[in-house]
Amino acid sequence: MGTASSLVSPGDVIEDGYGAEGGEACEIPVEVKPKARLLRSSFRRGPRGIGASFKSTGSVELEYAAEYERLRKEYEIFRVSKNNEISSMQKKEAKLDEENKRLRAELQALQKTYQKILREKESALEAKYQAMERAATFEHDRDKVKRQFKIFRETKEKEIQDLLRAKRDLESKLQQLQAQGIQLYDPADSDSDDNRTSITNAGTQCEFWSGGMLGSEPSMGSMMQLQQSHRGPEFAHSLIDVEGPFANVSRDDWDAAVASLLQVSPHVSQALWSNTVRCYLIYTQETKAELQAFIQTHSPGLKRFCESLGHFYLNVCFPEEKAALYAEDRKMEIERSSVCVLLLKSSVSSCVVEDVEEAFVKSPDSRPLLLYLKTGERKGECEGASSLSPATRELLERVNNADRTAKVKVVDHAGSTEDGAVLIYAQLEKIIKQELLGLELEESGMVEEREEADSGDVLWDLHDEQEQTEAYQHICSAAANLSFQKYINGLNDMVAAPPPTPPLLVSGGPGSGKSLLLAKWIELQQKHSPNTLILYHFVGRPLSTSAEPVLIIKRLTVKLLQHFWSISGLSMDPCKVLEEFPRWLERLSARHHGNIIIVIDSIDQIQNAERHMKWLIDPLPPNVRVLVSVNVETCPQAWRLWPTLHLDPLNHREVKNVINTLCVNTDTKLSKDQEKKLERHCRSASTCNALYVSLMARILTHSRSSWSLEKTLNQCVSCLDTVALYRLSLKMALEPLYTDREKKVMKELLCLVCASHNGISESEVLEMFPELSFPALSSLLCSLDRLLIITLSCGLIRFQHLQACEAVMQEFLDGGRCCTLYREKLIHYFSQQLSQNSVTWRVADELPWLLQQQEDRSKLQLSLLNLFVSQNLYKRGHFSELLAYWQFVGKDKVSMAAEYFDALKEFERSCESEESMSRLANLYETLGRFLKDLGLLSQAVAPLQRSLEIRETALDPDHPSVAQSLHQLAGVYVQCRKFGNAEQLYKQALDICENAYGAEHCSVARELDSLSLLYQKQNKYEQAEKLRKRSVKIRQKMARQKGHMYGFTLLRRRALQLEELTLGKDSADCAKTLNELGVLYYLQNNLDAAKMFLTRSLEMRQRVYGADHPDCAQSLNNLAALHCERRDYESAEQLYERALDIRKRALAPDHPSLAYTLKHLAMLYKRRGKLEKAVPLYELALEIREKSFGPKHPSVATALVNLAVLYCQLKKHGEALPLYERALKVYEDSLGRLHPRVGETLKNLAVLSYEEGDFEKAAELYKRAMEIKETEPSLVCGKSMSRHSSNGDTLSLRSPALLPHTPSHC
Repeated sequence: MGTASSLVSPGDVIEDGYGAEGGEACEIPVEVKPKARLLRSSFRRGPRGIGASFKSTGSVELEYAAEYERLRKEYEIFRVSKNNEISSMQKKEAKLDEENKRLRAELQALQKTYQKILREKESALEAKYQAMERAATFEHDRDKVKRQFKIFRETKEKEIQDLLRAKRDLESKLQQLQAQGIQLYDPADSDSDDNRTSITNAGTQCEFWSGGMLGSEPSMGSMMQLQQSHRGPEFAHSLIDVEGPFANVSRDDWDAAVASLLQVSPHVSQALWSNTVRCYLIYTQETKAELQAFIQTHSPGLKRFCESLGHFYLNVCFPEEKAALYAEDRKMEIERSSVCVLLLKSSVSSCVVEDVEEAFVKSPDSRPLLLYLKTGERKGECEGASSLSPATRELLERVNNADRTAKVKVVDHAGSTEDGAVLIYAQLEKIIKQELLGLELEESGMVEEREEADSGDVLWDLHDEQEQTEAYQHICSAAANLSFQKYINGLNDMVAAPPPTPPLLVSGGPGSGKSLLLAKWIELQQKHSPNTLILYHFVGRPLSTSAEPVLIIKRLTVKLLQHFWSISGLSMDPCKVLEEFPRWLERLSARHHGNIIIVIDSIDQIQNAERHMKWLIDPLPPNVRVLVSVNVETCPQAWRLWPTLHLDPLNHREVKNVINTLCVNTDTKLSKDQEKKLERHCRSASTCNALYVSLMARILTHSRSSWSLEKTLNQCVSCLDTVALYRLSLKMALEPLYTDREKKVMKELLCLVCASHNGISESEVLEMFPELSFPALSSLLCSLDRLLIITLSCGLIRFQHLQACEAVMQEFLDGGRCCTLYREKLIHYFSQQLSQNSVTWRVADELPWLLQQQEDRSKLQLSLLNLFVSQNLYKRGHFSELLAYWQFVGKDKVSMAAEYFDALKEFERSCESEESMSRLANLYETLGRFLKDLGLLSQAVAPLQRSLEIRETALDPDHPSVAQSLHQLAGVYVQCRKFGNAEQLYKQALDICENAYGAEHCSVARELDSLSLLYQKQNKYEQAEKLRKRSVKIRQKMARQKGHMYGFTLLRRRALQLEELTLGKDSADCAKTLNELGVLYYLQNNLDAAKMFLTRSLEMRQRVYGADHPDCAQSLNNLAALHCERRDYESAEQLYERALDIRKRALAPDHPSLAYTLKHLAMLYKRRGKLEKAVPLYELALEIREKSFGPKHPSVATALVNLAVLYCQLKKHGEALPLYERALKVYEDSLGRLHPRVGETLKNLAVLSYEEGDFEKAAELYKRAMEIKETEPSLVCGKSMSRHSSNGDTLSLRSPALLPHTPSHC
């Protein structure tokens, strides 16, 4: 650095040495580091004066600047290095996080693997113990079979020696006769049936194989031909339809008959299926006093009776002075009513005439009718009749003319008003008990006992089943205007895919029509595939009962078990219910020869669906298909890999079709501009789904709105999603209401429905809003129903769609934040209804759930300690809900049991009367069963013993209720493995039931089943088999007598509906209806009426179609089946031959209907001994089945067995053997090696081998057959076959000994 003299003076010009322009010099301050010598000298000399030199000062400043620059550079280096370290540490941290996540995922996978291995280990141990038991049993049975076969061989050898001696004796006698010149008649030269060769029957030569010594059931092949019983008539579904659901129904098989009836019959009106007994009351001013007396004094008794049985009761009445304002509502209420009552005296008004015309004249057979005619105070009949006005007399004449079947019950009364009300009550009570509820005139307590006896030990809620039935019917009716053909074809293809098939996913946005598609598909499947068992469940609101996973799986299991004549053996423990369902499905699917399809709609609405529905991930049985529907947004990730059918938004043509259809029905006309506006609006996914379009069409055609069509359309166009459109519909529903009070009632009603568990009933609404009249409520509900907001399901007001509930929450409940207020109102209402001795199912359903939602644990515990609340929940199968409530309170199983014991002891102190002691015994029994289901066996004994003591003391030691207590106590001892105690109790219960009901009652069958299972656990198989057979016979006889699942009631209702349709002119539909009527009367055992209708059907079809039409063949076939039932085999043979001739000429060679007629004509030939004529028919039937189903179908194997049996009877054993072997291979490949059909075929082969002299092979085959029989699932009816065979034929449920034809064997 230079000195100060080298600096350029300010203002001088500096020249650029590189050729650039010069610049003017400026003064720049420069700091110069001073030399050390100067500094030292300066310090020596003391402080410098003001005039210090520039050189020394600049040097100091330059030194500091250099130091600062050095420090700054070091800092920058340090900062950069530290930043690099931080960034590298962050990268390491991110890497470690990723590694941590990976390790966590591996840990979770290892935990799942560990749990799976643990479960496999437990199942393997269980299988090991079972295998050890089976091995011990096998050794015992092998020795037993060896001994029996030795005895059998010795016996048969002796019989053969006797036959040879008899033959030699006969030959010697023959020679003697011939020597005397006597001519002998050769039976082979005669065609007479009386001289045909006899066929060995059961109990003679083949007695050993038919179960004489081994105690086994008769072989299906050796004792009777497979599917040999003549089935019932056929139903027609089209002009040349295949047989349909009733094609092969035996009169004894009530399960199949009723199931098919429900599938074929049109949907029954809501009144017959609703959970509400709706009594429509028509009155005049002159009979108003009787009406008021009945409603105030006697109606509450009917309400209490109906509620005790789980039903609602509602008086439907429109005041005469205001009836004209509710013309449309009156007509709707009459259609929905369960019973109509007309109260008349002398004069009538126009509204009364209209109601009578609708209820009594137009449809008198649709519901029970009651006519109360007041003839005056203590006057004669003539005076009473003369006091009638001409209009009244004319009205009564029209009612009398319409009542062709004399169904109208008339009460002619001349006494006081109160006496008249008593007469009305007595008749109504009789109608409700006998005609509506199907009960006898007994106390209601007997009804409960009978229902429990029918259902065995399994507790389940009929309301859940009724809710599902009504939901399915409602969705089917809503799907009428939409076409899903392309999706239906897709579902058919997916279901028909070869196994193994994972669950099939139906996805789409909210409101896209998933429920409509599934309901429509189920309806079509039931019509066209009657051999398919379809189980469905439609999930409602997320927190409702229908969304409870345990109840869903339990309901499906019960439906599955009912189909196989058994609902016993089902656990009540929620965890076990979920675990055992796939096992039940696998075991029972092996017994069913058709497909089993399970449909669950909106499965994503179930809480923790992925956890509770684990069985969906496991492989399904080969003949089981599962269909589930989900919203695209809420579908679990693991399910997205399943085969999926996605529902697209509606296209322009479908949108236009839906709107135009509703506009035409309501006489609403849209201009072209309005149609174009709608077309432009309905283009996005949210405005093109099925629900949005349907709701918009309802809003545009809403008749009760004062808005103009243009205004309504503009409002709709402004709504961009379904929830917004629902909010608009709520405003439209509020707009016609006149007063603020009416609008407030509507808002509170919808808010109460939103805050409730499962909805609220009409009677509850009327009680919570005393100022609300029934006509106003009916009009309001009708308006909300038309706008797709609410619906009546199982007697409860509920939202039709989740979007409607969401709209109410946004519009009236501030997004759900105000629900607490309305829950408190419901809690107050149900708490008032709660009493110590009587609890309705509604209180038990709603009150604990509402308290849980309010998180009021103390009140919830108090409600649960009301013993009747817990009893109601438990007896209706809501076991999981009851446990969840106690877990929410914070009680475990042991403390919960202690609480119940204390509550029962407190209640026992207040019991004095016989009735209260009976209720106490019921409570003790319920507690014992509850503890048994919880696994607390030691604690369950005490309450059951106390229940037994109370019943023996208060009732009688031989009362049926005592048998119930003995049965439950024995069940606990069985689980504790105290078999001796259990056997003694079961036998006591059996003796009591036999003395009380007789030897052929369902209660006796239940005790026999329990004893049979107990003996099986003790390896007493012979005793168990004997009891099981007796139980089966009792259940079959009971089923024939009363019809399973109310079969007679359904058949009678359906027959009455159809009779009205047969009064017109000749037509194809009328002939079809006559045919269906004949089938229904056949199933009711009214053979004379069945013959009349079937003959009329045949004659009408011959007139309409001609004598050679396939439908005529169907009528001929049905008449032939009827003649077979009457044992008029000659007439039946002629009719079958005529039907076969028509079908051969009209149908394809491989048509199933042709095979059906061939089979039954061949069976008839065989029954009449015309075996040679039966052979070609059986061969042709086999050929048709091979073409229709393929060579490896179980139906083909059945035809092979039938033909082989015939060859055996013709002594053509060489031709029968390959048929049996081929059938056995088909059965093993298609149904599995342990299927009952395999065992039956093995028995047949054993018989054939024995007759051929191959005794060792016969013993081996018979042993295999016995092993298969012992490994069958132990259902209530044991070895009863599936109700449907592989080709749709229904097996008869009667035992072989009861068959009208002679059994045959190989």
